[in-house]
Amino acid sequence: MSVPGQPQPITGLARKRDLWWQFTVRAIEARYRGSYLGILWAVLNPMLMLVIFFVVFGVIFGGHFRDPNVESLKDYAMAMFLGLILFQLLADTLGASPLLVTGNSNLVKKVVFPLDVLPLAQMGGLCFNLAIGLVLALGGWVVVGNSLSVAGLAWLPVILVPFLMFATGLAWLLAALGVFFRDLAQAMPFIAQVIMYSSAVFYPVSRIMQANLWSILKWNPFLETVVLSREVVLWGMPVNGNRLLYTYLAGLASMVVGRWVFMKVRPAFADVI
Repeated sequence: MSVPGQPQPITGLARKRDLWWQFTVRAIEARYRGSYLGILWAVLNPMLMLVIFFVVFGVIFGGHFRDPNVESLKDYAMAMFLGLILFQLLADTLGASPLLVTGNSNLVKKVVFPLDVLPLAQMGGLCFNLAIGLVLALGGWVVVGNSLSVAGLAWLPVILVPFLMFATGLAWLLAALGVFFRDLAQAMPFIAQVIMYSSAVFYPVSRIMQANLWSILKWNPFLETVVLSREVVLWGMPVNGNRLLYTYLAGLASMVVGRWVFMKVRPAFADVI
């Protein structure tokens, strides 16, 4: 039997899977409800984002990840697109999570309602968009004339699992802190931009090493996810076990700490809101 207000183990979330699914579906529907194009925006948004960033970093700045003699502009665009798709999930998590509890104040008063399901439902909706984006990115990679190996595709979920764990932990943490620090939501767009430009989304990781920033940025688990995704899935390179292990450790730590903080301060939500 759990004690009210006491943090509960993550394994207890399995008992809430039905509620989790219901709120995930609601999150997806709410995102596109009322728009003329509806769910088509899940395709249009990443495509428009690709065009803008490709023109700026690919055409104007002549960006590349590998030797320009073997990497075409189309190759660069698709490799960049994969990083952008992953970043978008993280950016949406940072942007929405601080307002998650305060935006559902009607549920806070209900003592029996498991508020820790809200960040999970949000992540479920974002994973729906991620799946569509990945289909576009990997499909585009094939369309421009490249091949995808079965081994590389098999590694994709292995690489993404710790990234989703990391994002979920952030969602719990920010949802809890956003109740007490309302300015947090205002700071998230800036933080998201810092993460995007420091995670090798538009440039090779070697640029970070050349700038003598690797000793700091190498601890960014999202950077490792972006690099591993490109190297293993698109370029067919062998997976770096040490870097992959680090992403799992970071993802697990994020989930444990994020949910512990959320459940620890959960009893105070009603008083603050």
